[in-house]
Amino acid sequence: MPVKTEKELSEQLRSHWLKAVAAIEMRNFGYAISLLQGILRQEPEFLTGRQLLRRAEITKQKTAKKALFNVSTASLTIMKAQRELKKDPKRAVEMIEKVLEDEPYNRQANLILKQAAVAAGWPEIGVFALQTVIEEKPGDTKILHELGRLFQELGESDQAVEIYNKLSEIDPTDAAALRLGKDAAARGSMKTGGWTQAESYRDLIKDKEAAVSLEQQSRMALTGESLEQQIEETYARHQVEPQSVDLARRLGVLYEQKEDTENAIAWYQYAADLTSGSDPSLVRKVADLQQSQSDHEIAAHEKFLASHGPEAADYAARSEALTLAKKQRAESLIADARKRSERNPTDLQLRFELGERLFEAGLPREALPELQRARQNPNARLKSMNLLGRCYRELGMLDLAAKQLEEAAKEITSMDAMKKEIVYDLGLVYEQMGEGEKSIGAMKQIYEADYGYRDVAQRVESSYARKSPDR
Repeated sequence: MPVKTEKELSEQLRSHWLKAVAAIEMRNFGYAISLLQGILRQEPEFLTGRQLLRRAEITKQKTAKKALFNVSTASLTIMKAQRELKKDPKRAVEMIEKVLEDEPYNRQANLILKQAAVAAGWPEIGVFALQTVIEEKPGDTKILHELGRLFQELGESDQAVEIYNKLSEIDPTDAAALRLGKDAAARGSMKTGGWTQAESYRDLIKDKEAAVSLEQQSRMALTGESLEQQIEETYARHQVEPQSVDLARRLGVLYEQKEDTENAIAWYQYAADLTSGSDPSLVRKVADLQQSQSDHEIAAHEKFLASHGPEAADYAARSEALTLAKKQRAESLIADARKRSERNPTDLQLRFELGERLFEAGLPREALPELQRARQNPNARLKSMNLLGRCYRELGMLDLAAKQLEEAAKEITSMDAMKKEIVYDLGLVYEQMGEGEKSIGAMKQIYEADYGYRDVAQRVESSYARKSPDR
């Protein structure tokens, strides 16, 4: 069953949703949690609402002062929810949310939420429950295996492959992860190529020699003559089956191995067109190769300009070509991000990507509405707030930039990579505002955790040198 979106909420619930988002912006987490819980009682499949609820609960927990004598009743509620699970899984979901309000990372509670959600027919919420556990403990292999299995059951092969790859990175000796990852990759290929409608892949290839050839392709890294041979064989089969997504994708892979980027892009695009753009991995592949092609062209121009002076015959032309290539790359990235966002207007992650592209292209004003919208996505919230701060800074709105970055920094308790980036940007904003002490204070926070981060050490240490009395 597909999850519900904001657009599918009733007028009253949508009003409550907007109030909850505003309450979180004002850091009124208690009110926001109350509103979101009310919404979810009526629309439990509203996944974005559940994600925002959890983000509010996590932030509230991190910023709240711990009581000295606080007796948790979580285990009792979890036992009751377990008993309710078989009779009424939807009710069990409501019950377990009471535990997660105070203990959002509670492992056992999230596992019960996963079981209850799947039993209720909401597997996407089950995925979210497991992802919440992994957010706190990224190396929990048992939960990662559970998540991989759930993605497999949902038919989300790409996500399953990503999980099994992560498991293999954590433990290269995990034979199950390696095997399941290969199975998931194979299923993903079969799904996009229409292979699942046959009893076996040999039913799809009437020529036995062609079947053997396809097996060989998957076993070896092709080069030279063998690569050309496989291209010829695959193209011959493509002429017989021009609507086969798998053959078009395979030609893209082969040309990519051959480092013929132009033909690789053409075949991946052909495959994407056959699926009417419904396969995100193909759409992303085309975009990535186009960017790679553009990056290669830009790097070649930059290398030439770095090794030749203005007196060189082609210097002016290469300089102009570099400017044009950078402009075309930015326009292409924005167009691609905008197209994907328009196809999925409720996907706030795509909104963030569009805002990011606009900012990178030097269009902070155009990026603002996209990032403000993306801020409602719990998974993109902090990155959106950081970019919003940069946008305001670029537009000279330093007070708004400082406010945005201060709020983002408060939502992260540990000095991780994201917080370092946010606090560093905040320090730069304070510097522009003439708030020298605040700027150095921000840099000191990073200095205490990571001496080698950017130019933080130089900034902090030089501030002490300025204060030292003359000897």
